[in-house]
Amino acid sequence: MSAEQDISLDEKRVYAGGSARSAFVASEAGLARVSVSDDLVGEFGLTIRDATSDIVADDGRVAVATETDALVATEDGFAETGFGSADAVGFADGLIACGEGRVARYDDGTWIEIGKIDGVRAVASDLLAADGGVYRPDGTHVGLDDARDVAVGSSVFAATGDGLYALANGWMQRLDGAIRAVATNAGRAVAVADGTLYERRDGEWTAVGAPGDVADAVPMPDALYAVTTDGTFLANAGDGWRDRTLGLQGCRRLTVVDGDS
Repeated sequence: MSAEQDISLDEKRVYAGGSARSAFVASEAGLARVSVSDDLVGEFGLTIRDATSDIVADDGRVAVATETDALVATEDGFAETGFGSADAVGFADGLIACGEGRVARYDDGTWIEIGKIDGVRAVASDLLAADGGVYRPDGTHVGLDDARDVAVGSSVFAATGDGLYALANGWMQRLDGAIRAVATNAGRAVAVADGTLYERRDGEWTAVGAPGDVADAVPMPDALYAVTTDGTFLANAGDGWRDRTLGLQGCRRLTVVDGDS
């Protein structure tokens, strides 16, 4: 595996003339960057060597939660922000980071505490998934227990220890069992349970066969990407799964940035 010290989102693409994307995998070993084009998996390497718990991309912005800091992507690589140990990051009126019970927003180079929530695991827009359920950044509890992930798009979903829930007239259960991750994008939605990957099709959640123990998955308009807990990157553009072993253990999160972002 090649080692990279930093990564620019504007660097030369691996696939000339193609729809190349940068996928980022958060793992115990650090943050890996993987170049993908449709279902072709290209070069990959470590960009951060600290244990990484979360990675998020929004409108071309990328942020990472590591055991030492919350980092943001720049043209010159990932820059420190001075937050300290972070468990989760997201974007809601700016960068939000969570760790050690703190929820803070990065404002003009300064972290401003906006709430206190223990055990935050994920951030999506103005919703946070935490040990105690789903919260607003200011600490307002908005329902559920043991939330592992949350996704905000045309619909709002929360992954919890006892099922997948959609926010409608209150929280409505859509899947039974422990759900570890959920993601929405471009009208598509996927959820990851222990050993099973689900995709929402025509309003119904359908199990999708995927090799390995999937840790996280991301739908794109023309492809579905996933990573397994033991470091296999998966890509499916409609003709079945293609895979590439990354050599990373303890993979936790996945995000994908379009090549022209």
